Amino acid sequence: MSTENPSASHEATSSAEASSVGLVAAKSHKFCEALPLACGRVLQDYTLVYETYGELNADKSNAVLICHALSGHHHAAGRHSPEDKHPGWWDHYIGPGKPIDTNTFFVVALNNLGGCHGSTGPAAINPATDKPWGPDFPALRVRDWVHSQARLADVLGIEQWAAVIGGSLGGMQAMRWSLEYPERLRHCVVIASALKLSAQNIAFNETARQAIISDPDFCGGRYLEEGKLPRGGLAVARMIGHITYLSDDGLAHKFGRELRSGSFQQGTGEEVEFQIQSYLRYQGDRFSSSFDPNTYILMTRALDYFDLAREYDDDPVAAFTHARCRFLLISFTSDWRFAPGRSREIADALMHANLSVSYAEIESAMGHDAFLLPNRRYEGVFRAYMQRVAAEQAAGLHR
Repeated sequence: MSTENPSASHEATSSAEASSVGLVAAKSHKFCEALPLACGRVLQDYTLVYETYGELNADKSNAVLICHALSGHHHAAGRHSPEDKHPGWWDHYIGPGKPIDTNTFFVVALNNLGGCHGSTGPAAINPATDKPWGPDFPALRVRDWVHSQARLADVLGIEQWAAVIGGSLGGMQAMRWSLEYPERLRHCVVIASALKLSAQNIAFNETARQAIISDPDFCGGRYLEEGKLPRGGLAVARMIGHITYLSDDGLAHKFGRELRSGSFQQGTGEEVEFQIQSYLRYQGDRFSSSFDPNTYILMTRALDYFDLAREYDDDPVAAFTHARCRFLLISFTSDWRFAPGRSREIADALMHANLSVSYAEIESAMGHDAFLLPNRRYEGVFRAYMQRVAAEQAAGLHR
């Protein structure tokens, strides 16, 4: 017999619905103005897919841009249908009454150029050949995403963002915004990110790429033309990445050495399988059915190439002298891929550049993925800062 209180269950459901942005639909815009890229090539036209949540106010001063991480996309909050079992990837933090409060802010989340969820990327048709772009799609840098995002802001009539927010690779985009368009954002929120990748991180990305490239069905990147898909290689790449997003303690707590099947007793003839093995295969299989391998290669390379201070004689203080906004930095104790030390490097550079910076190091056992997951202190820090952004706007201090 169930001991669940029906009225309590109804109240919980009603509360969840009240804090959700509800049903959402993607939008798209085709840009016909050529976009010069950092690699020296030019995209003559391209499409960006995006979603919006909340209402843009009269003077268009309450807009917030969400920059996604490596495997992210435009669907950051809400659901696409009543039957949709999975809300957007940052639904914990975007919605009425949530840290990014859609009662206050107009939120824009897009699928980056080069993505595989509707924006122009390697799986899109190259107008010059009428075939998928595949490996011929131009190499991209983080600054290319920022320039394309600025053009989307122009389309939406947004001259200045109340905040540009991103975690991981999204945080790199947010920092690049502060240098490329210093007058177009008032706040920059950088979560679990870094000024540049470590050699270890680059090594992990290269290993994942090699898993894809060495798959016989990769076909030199022209698998779509051949009617194939390097599903096995992409699944392994995701498994490699997924391990780095978690922590040792988190994995031990969730799986330990628990068996899914088999026995260590001799003579049973059963192969031993740990729960963690089954979990990783599930993650890899699911990812390989929804993500484009060429996009994975393109985005990991953009991540590798990012170095905020490279063009400033490797001096991040000199780089940040171009910024004008205020910053919030958040890191997580068990994140070894983007360790707290990397966020402290950013904070130190900002302070030496005489910029306003708030920094919080959040206790968590969830590794790099912590920035996506519920955490009371993380939520409290995030909410308090965004309330400060809202109060500043309400007082007219943005003018």
